[in-house]
Parts: sequence; structure tokens; C-alpha cells
Amino acid sequence: MDRVYLDHAATTPVDPEVAEAMSRVLHDTHGNPSSIYAEGRAARAAVDRARDEVAAAIEAEPSEIVFTSGGTEADNLALRGALKARRDERDGLVTTAIEHHAVIDTARDLERYAHVRLTVVGVDRQGVVDPAAMREAIDERTSLVSVMHANNEIGTIEPIAEIGGICRDLGVTFHSDAVQTVGALEVDVRKIPIDLLSINAHKFYGPKGVGALYVRRGTRLATMQTGGGQEKGRRTGTENVAGIVGLGVAMRIARERRATESPRQARLRDRLISRVRTRVPDVVLNGHPTDRLPNNASFCVPGTDGESLIVALDLEGFAVSSGSACTSGETEPSHVLLALGLDREVAKGSLRVTVGRSTTEADVDAFVRALEHIVARLRNAAAVAV
Repeated sequence: MDRVYLDHAATTPVDPEVAEAMSRVLHDTHGNPSSIYAEGRAARAAVDRARDEVAAAIEAEPSEIVFTSGGTEADNLALRGALKARRDERDGLVTTAIEHHAVIDTARDLERYAHVRLTVVGVDRQGVVDPAAMREAIDERTSLVSVMHANNEIGTIEPIAEIGGICRDLGVTFHSDAVQTVGALEVDVRKIPIDLLSINAHKFYGPKGVGALYVRRGTRLATMQTGGGQEKGRRTGTENVAGIVGLGVAMRIARERRATESPRQARLRDRLISRVRTRVPDVVLNGHPTDRLPNNASFCVPGTDGESLIVALDLEGFAVSSGSACTSGETEPSHVLLALGLDREVAKGSLRVTVGRSTTEADVDAFVRALEHIVARLRNAAAVAV
């Protein structure tokens, strides 16, 4: 049975060019980038080339790029490092109710154990945070604001340029988790008033376990671990040379292909949304109808639950995901869907479908046909059980 992969928001396949570049590093470049002899210099040169590629993709300076183990570490470094750096002056953190767990769980941890004053701002039914509400939440003790560029579950794109402008005017450090948008949307840190920006390679056909944090020049950031002082002391520890090279190549490819690939995926997304809404009765579209990631279609299907949908679609050859998380044997709606104000029972039937470079119109149409039959079957079974 041919499989159709439709969970590119969770992770993407490694691009063959990326894998080849990483393989060359693993075979030929074994030196430690901190060593000053020839092998070390070769590894350092590979890291520096990748830093240049990452910086170019977001219009940053190479010195503003800090390599990490992925998006979660980048988010943690941004929040913990920025707050620690200004802890003697300000102790406030403002974020939103729909942030990724790497941000919202870190914020809760800082509130509980580091005596950070946390304010969580809500969103509207489409998942958009109001810049005016963010402005109202900021006070003289606010040190950091963190708002994601686009939501990983529902795809809504947030007004980070406007929020960043507010933060800049008030002297507040601004961070954005851009894990879902880098590679898919234009991200220009010269145009967006942003101080810290998180990146994750495996969201744009790079390897897992490597990412980066953009740190605008002059932004105060304390290190979160001690060691050898790598990455100018901002993220100490021997660099993952092969992974970093893979990140750089993936960034370059994504940048080169974005102008054609993102519109193509957006057309597939719109085709999928339109056909699902036509053929699946009572389905609910989550997120903003137009200001959303080019590859993201998020639904709630009343009368079903997300886990059953995923399993049934998997058996039919389709890999998708749900906004629900299975906790202690009971499927609960995600915090994102509840923040939209969705009814809890409706939110349990969540389904996220994200297309990618390999997705075709035939894949989309086959998925819609399968979903139509599966939903009808699950609803009939539920009705019989009642």
C-alpha cells in the first residue's frame, strides 16, 4: 500500500541534498571546531558556512545566529536567558494562551520556580492575538514578550511585526517562536522589530536535533549552561557539525524554493479545506481562514475523536495528526483548541493535515475520499453505541 504523508508540521523528510552534505561531514570532517590545527579549522569553516546560510535566510548577521539542539532549546534559551539577563531590573513575562509547549510550559516553570510574573493573553476564535491586548498586558516590570509567528496546530499567523513595534517602543525584549514559518514564509529580521527568534531544522527538510536562535545585536542574553564557552558563550558545548551543516543547506534550499513551493502548497491546502468542508458534514475549520500557514489545514469533526480518526486514516495509508494529546488513557483537547473557545467535546475530534513538497492533488483528493467514509463510519458506530 502506498503511504501518503500529511504531517509535515510535525516533521519533514530530510532533503537528499541535506543528507548528502551531512554524510560528507561525517566521513571527512572529524575535527573539533574549537581546535586550532587543520582538522579543527576545517570543522570551524563548515560551521561558519552554515551560520552564513542561516543568517542570509532571515537577513541577519552571522554573529547573531546561535546554534542549538532544536526549537525547544532555542525557546528555552530565549525565555530563560533573556529573563535572567534582566532579573535585577524587571521580572515580567507576557505570552499567549496558544504557544507551543516549549514556550508555555517554560513560562509556567519560570513562574513557579524563578519567581517570574507571568501574564497569559488570550486569543480570538480564529487564534489571533490582539496587539492592543498585548500592549495592555505590558507594564513597567515586563522584561520579555513571547508570541509565536504562526501556530503549529491551527496554522494562524500572528501580527508579530505590530507586537514587536509595541515592545520596541516600551523597551521590552521581544521573542518569537518561528519554527513553523522559517522556510515557509518570508522572515526578515531587518523589517520585523524582533530581538529573539527560534528556528528548527526538521521543520524544513533538515535533520532532527539541531536548530538556532537569532539574537539581535545588543540583546542581553544570559547563558543557560556552563562549559567551554562555544557560540560566544551564549550556548556552550561542542557544536554538532554535521547537523549544523544540514541546517544550513536546508535553509538555503528552502529559501531558494519558497517563492514557488509555498504558493503551490497553499493551493493544495485550499483544495483540501474546500473539499473537506463540502464532503464532511458539520466539520469545523480551526484557525484563520486566510492568514494561515501555506501547508496547514486544521479541523474539528464533531461526533468523532482525534485518536480514532488518526488510527483509521493510518490503516488507509494516510499519516496525519490531531490537536489532542493522550493523557492517562483519556484523550483531552489541546490547550490551543480550548483557548479558541471550542466546546470540549467538539475539540476532541481534532485533525491536523499538513501538506509538503511531495504532496500532489491526487494525494489530497484520495485523503478527502478516505476521510469522508471514515467519518461516516465512526459517526454511525457512535450512534449505534448510544
